[in-house]
Amino acid sequence: MLSRVADSIYWMSRYIERAENVARFIDVTLHMIPDMPAGSIPQWQPLIDTTGDAPRFKEKYGVATPEAVIQFLTCDAEYPNSIRSCLKAARENARSVREVISSEMWERINRFYLIVESPTFDEYCQRDPQDLFAMVKMTSHEFFGVTDATMTHNEGWHFGRLGQLLERADKTSRILDVKYFLLLPTAADVGTTMDDIQWAAVLRSASAFEMYRKRYGRMEPERIVEFLLLDREFPRAIQWCLMTARQSLHAISGTPTDMFRTPLEQWLGQVCSELAYADVDEIIGSGLHEYLDNLQTRINQIGGGIRDTFFANKEPGGRPPGKVAAHA
Repeated sequence: MLSRVADSIYWMSRYIERAENVARFIDVTLHMIPDMPAGSIPQWQPLIDTTGDAPRFKEKYGVATPEAVIQFLTCDAEYPNSIRSCLKAARENARSVREVISSEMWERINRFYLIVESPTFDEYCQRDPQDLFAMVKMTSHEFFGVTDATMTHNEGWHFGRLGQLLERADKTSRILDVKYFLLLPTAADVGTTMDDIQWAAVLRSASAFEMYRKRYGRMEPERIVEFLLLDREFPRAIQWCLMTARQSLHAISGTPTDMFRTPLEQWLGQVCSELAYADVDEIIGSGLHEYLDNLQTRINQIGGGIRDTFFANKEPGGRPPGKVAAHA
């Protein structure tokens, strides 16, 4: 497969997954508001911190009001990780490989592109954001479902899955990190109704609430971290994402899964092995933030390795998400 084609399929999938995750973060915050105790103020700054682009937001918008955050993350055409920018970039990558993807895949991307490019899109974002975010999530689900059903599961399909799963693993690590350090106003809120609401929001942001409750029942932060970080069966858990991404990487390279021939295969294999033997109590005891910070760095390293290994010196179809700054 030409590196140009593989690059476009990889970033097409990554951008669609990114748009879906942004929609999830905002939608969960909006749904939290009716459940919050009287007098509580929803916190919007953590959504900006999740992106790693807080300085850019502050320079343009200042205070993190609901309207400013929704505008920045959803409609801002100058911000490359907004939903609008992600869908435009996904559509451009899809357009360049029309001969490789199915017509059904193209139709779903193009249909939503026409919505975000309509003159009333900004007004729609502010007037009915929850409807918009539901549409973004459903469009992403439809796209990946159609991709699995209509695209030959060859190298191109594996590049698409690789981009989707790396993006998903990165976003799950970020929302866990931000919850642990930023969401609680004070330490006094730990174990309170507010704490439970916010941990439930973390699970809902990954569509994990029902599956977690079936597995563990009670809301326990350690078990929530374990479920989203180390579960081997839930498709949005970090370990599941990276294990499945590793399968696609080896399917592309032809290297047996218990071997490696490139630094990229070695890096991803090492991360998967460490997650397989990790203990959540030890991770939290030694510092969850430090663990997740290191994990995000290594996921970015893997993304760079994909570029260097498969896309030669060509500029990628998109940029990897900015790393979340370390918190004090």
